[in-house]
Amino acid sequence: MISPLAYVDPSAQIGQNVEIGAFCYIDSNVVIGDNNVLMPHVTVLSGSRIGNGNQIFPGAVIGAIPQDLKFRGEETTAEIGDNNRIRENVTINRGTASKGKTVVGSNNLLMEGVHVAHDCFIGNYNIIGNHTKFAGEVVVDDHATISAVVLIHQFSHIGSYVMIQGGSPCTKDIPPFVMAGRNPATYQGINIVRLRRENFSAERIEAIHECYRMIYLRGMNVSQAIAAIKQDKIYDCDDVKHIVAFIESSQRGIIKD
Repeated sequence: MISPLAYVDPSAQIGQNVEIGAFCYIDSNVVIGDNNVLMPHVTVLSGSRIGNGNQIFPGAVIGAIPQDLKFRGEETTAEIGDNNRIRENVTINRGTASKGKTVVGSNNLLMEGVHVAHDCFIGNYNIIGNHTKFAGEVVVDDHATISAVVLIHQFSHIGSYVMIQGGSPCTKDIPPFVMAGRNPATYQGINIVRLRRENFSAERIEAIHECYRMIYLRGMNVSQAIAAIKQDKIYDCDDVKHIVAFIESSQRGIIKD
């Protein structure tokens, strides 16, 4: 199932039931698992590690060296999990000495033109819109929806179940369960439609909502809000504890209202 018009380096490890289309280029030091489909004109470069059941569309480039001046040719990887759809012209770069690898988890949809820079970590079940760009060392947790043409600043952290409006530059961390938008991205409320679709109970949603009311709507600074949340009954909710832990670990600070 490898086109005679594709180039596959003899040392590349190719799993079972893999389709490799015409004009694909598979470099040395590449591992591709089972049941993958690489459509024509896909490029997979040295250091790429691809799991099982992925669909990679024409023009995608996996494992190119980082666009980072500190990169000195060190051995690093670009690692992709299982069951991802990686659409046309997506680029996923290798890591640098900072982290050693760039990771895209499983069951993600990366739409056309997405760029994942060096040392990023993209979790699972995320939807990334057309031409969204991740700078280096960005972390995206699970179940996020990031719309088209969103620019994510280096070292930013995007929480789980987040929704980001198209065209919004993100220069701060975006905590879990919220909607963010405008220029720069600011807090727009909780992602209540998604939470209901994911069968969050009314009690969980209300606890999350009250947590963010205290952070953004009660006139307290973030430190004061966190202290107040820890003294409130909503802190018994695991989702609220997750929000607090995210904010307390933030290196860039969270978005404003």
